[in-house]
Amino acid sequence: MNFLITGGTGFVGKKLVERLTLLHHNSYILTRTPEEFTNTEHTTYITFEDAKKLPPIYGVINLAGESLFGYWTKKKKKKIKSSRIEITQKIIHLMKNMDVKPEVFISGSAVGYYGVSDDIMFTEETEKPGDDFLADVVVAWENTAKQAEDMAIRTVFARFGVILGRDGGALPLMSLPTKLFVGGKIGKGEQWTSWIHIDDVVDMLIFTIENEHISAALNVTAPTPSRNKEFNQILAKSLRRPYWFPTPGLLVHTVTGEMSQLVLKGQYVLPNKAIENGFQFTYPTLELALNQLFADVKKN
Repeated sequence: MNFLITGGTGFVGKKLVERLTLLHHNSYILTRTPEEFTNTEHTTYITFEDAKKLPPIYGVINLAGESLFGYWTKKKKKKIKSSRIEITQKIIHLMKNMDVKPEVFISGSAVGYYGVSDDIMFTEETEKPGDDFLADVVVAWENTAKQAEDMAIRTVFARFGVILGRDGGALPLMSLPTKLFVGGKIGKGEQWTSWIHIDDVVDMLIFTIENEHISAALNVTAPTPSRNKEFNQILAKSLRRPYWFPTPGLLVHTVTGEMSQLVLKGQYVLPNKAIENGFQFTYPTLELALNQLFADVKKN
């Protein structure tokens, strides 16, 4: 089958393309600089102009968007939002002009939809969004992607949690203090982290492609969210480092500004839809996930 992918050169995108290739599918990866990449038998790098000449596409997967990391100036926040809306709108326009419409459209989203809370449990049945910046971004992002439903395309909003991997995502930054022997809870340590191992992310995306019963919101998170203090305790154990140096929330906010909400606040999100449809997690617990990711540390 043929798949059209944005963000195919990013952390999640590269892993997904690798899996699709192993399954003998063809990936057409949208990028502004296709000349910087090498095509293979199953992978082709293209521009939006090239995309007008594609063979029939079974699925479109949208993983593009400006990184959330960095000081949130007004310019940065505008780029975070506009990058997601604009690329999604381009994809909608592209699909409208396809003679044969895709069977499925998976649009990247985020658990930021729910806002933040220390005591509320969120599932896909939670309809009311939060009232902060990230929730506003996600609502606008999903509303743009929702236009695909008007073309009778099965549309999925993949609400990603904190994705854990050694070579990308949030973990390298999150683990740095612990690696430097100054690991500990951040702020009060009570805030929830709704995390997921990168392998389970890719497995869930493939599962979603293959399962036609899945549509609308899909929480791409592990079934066992962790409080920050527990997360960093398990992280320290996996890295064989001490856990003793708490980081004051005020310090984090001073250094990172509004972006600090990514680590000082959180939400307890459960992947009920995936579980109800029979998805099996390889790494359902944080200890399993981090032990696998830092297995080489354990051996030394």
